[in-house]
Amino acid sequence: MSAADPVRRGRPGYDRRGLLDAAVAVFNESGYDGTSVAALAARLGLSKAALYHHFASKEEILETALDEALDGLEGVLAATDAVRPGDRLAAVLEGAVGVLVAHLPSVTLLLRVRGNSEVERRALERRRAFDQAVTAIVRAAQEEGAVRADVDASVATRLLFGMVNSLVEWYRPTGAEGAEALARDVLAVALDGLRTR
Repeated sequence: MSAADPVRRGRPGYDRRGLLDAAVAVFNESGYDGTSVAALAARLGLSKAALYHHFASKEEILETALDEALDGLEGVLAATDAVRPGDRLAAVLEGAVGVLVAHLPSVTLLLRVRGNSEVERRALERRRAFDQAVTAIVRAAQEEGAVRADVDASVATRLLFGMVNSLVEWYRPTGAEGAEALARDVLAVALDGLRTR
C-alpha cells in the first residue's frame, strides 16, 4: 500500500455516499418509519456513532435522498424552460425517466413517502409543485395544438407520471433496456396516444 492509497477505517468502511445508498436500500425494503436508527446501524454493521459521523439523524439521510430525487426532477424542468410546450412535454418525460434510472432507489423512496414527518411533507410539497408545473406544460401543449385537448391536463399528467413512476416497480438497471431506450418507449406509448393527428 502506497502513501497515496486511502486508508479505510471502520467496518465495513462506508463513506457518506455508500452509507446513503445502503440506508436508502434498507428504507425501501423495510419502510422508513419501520426502520430505527439502531436497526439501521445494526443492519449496516456500524455503530450508531459511525452512522452519526456522516449524518446527524435518520431524518437527514431521508432528506438527502429525497432532495437527490427532487433536485433531478426540478432540474429537468429548468433545463427545458425555453422549449416549445409540445417539445418540452416530451423532454420532461424523457428527463424524468433519466432521473428515475439514475436515482432509482431515491425516486422509489420519494414515491413511498406519506407525509408523516416535516421532511416528508416538504418533499411532497415539492412533488406537488413539480406535478403542477407539468400540468401547465400539458395545458400549454394543448393550446399550441401539439397534443389533444379532449383530455383534462391534470388527468393527463397523472396518467403520464403514473406510467413513469410505475417503472420503480419493475425496471432494473441490469436489464436488457437502458435508460435511453426506456425513455423512447415511454415517449412512444405516452405521446402517440396524445398527439394530434
